[in-house]
Amino acid sequence: MPDQDMSNRQPVAAAGQASSAAPVLEAVAVTKHFPVHGKDAGRLGHRRVVHAVDDASIGIYPGTVTALVGESGSGKSTLARLLAGLYGRTGGQVLLHGQPVTATRGRAFRRHVGEVQLILQDPYGSFNPMLKVSTHLRRAVRIHDARSGPDVQRTRTAELLEQVHLLPAGQFLDKFPHQLSGGQLQRVSIARALAARPSVILADEPVSNLDVSSRLGVLNLLAELTNTGVGLLYVTHDVASARYFASEIAVMYAGRIVESGPAERVITEPAHPYTRLLISSAPDPARRSRLDRVADTGQPPSLISPPAGCRFHPRCPLAMPECRTEAPPRFELGDGHWSRCWLFRAGHGTPGPAAGTSPAPSAPAPRTPDDPAADSV
Repeated sequence: MPDQDMSNRQPVAAAGQASSAAPVLEAVAVTKHFPVHGKDAGRLGHRRVVHAVDDASIGIYPGTVTALVGESGSGKSTLARLLAGLYGRTGGQVLLHGQPVTATRGRAFRRHVGEVQLILQDPYGSFNPMLKVSTHLRRAVRIHDARSGPDVQRTRTAELLEQVHLLPAGQFLDKFPHQLSGGQLQRVSIARALAARPSVILADEPVSNLDVSSRLGVLNLLAELTNTGVGLLYVTHDVASARYFASEIAVMYAGRIVESGPAERVITEPAHPYTRLLISSAPDPARRSRLDRVADTGQPPSLISPPAGCRFHPRCPLAMPECRTEAPPRFELGDGHWSRCWLFRAGHGTPGPAAGTSPAPSAPAPRTPDDPAADSV
């Protein structure tokens, strides 16, 4: 059965300018530490933890797409699950419509789930393979509208499939998950989320498991939903799709958000050296040679024993002494763009542009091994 993704569909306007309204869902200095078990757990009274998320703040706005980008293991999915209420927080707050979210069960938690829906990376892993599509969708409708009868549920499930462009709806209702393509089943995942009529959708790598022909259609479908006022968090490691799709981009590294701002500005004027590394690593037909790439001098740190100071400093070609000892604060760069990098402290200038972009003013040259001011990493 062919996938009905419409690859010629143009990006929806909702992926344009960021909203000036207050965020509908917000993480404020959120922290999550997981206890370490087994031989690496540490001594009694000195138990070790995984610093999965530390002091992360991000907002999702009505009718806009916010992308959270970073390499695998950076804490992106953990932060999405904290926003969804699936994990308890070690510190910080999650605010929904400006009000703190504290419930972890019961009716209050059900109300939070009704407003904040999570779409997972693997559509096949998120469905019971023994149940038909109609059963999955009717159950979602019944959970979020307990007063609906069988006739209403049948009508609503057909409407949901139409909303995600699976037409005719009757052709899909009696299918089992394995009878659908990956793109079609991810659309059913989105339909199931829409059964709650949410204010926010958290999409965790929603297209990474799909073939290329299906990805654009699913992304455009998600962008369409923002026209109804839904706020969308798009979690991805793909900087290129974030630039195409999102209004705002937040960059996460080793459990911390290191840069955030309007999508086009973050891509064309990256402030943090890690953002430059991500962008230079993305496929770019305009890049003529590997000489344009930013050198990657290492691997992400252990989150059980993260480095002091800036967590990127062991890999950073621009690292300074303070980067080793002090975590950089948030430096405002104007127009909603900010970065946590000591290079923006008064007197240090700014990092250079990403490969293939226009040069930034007053950009210091990267240090070389022969430079007496260079720091070993």
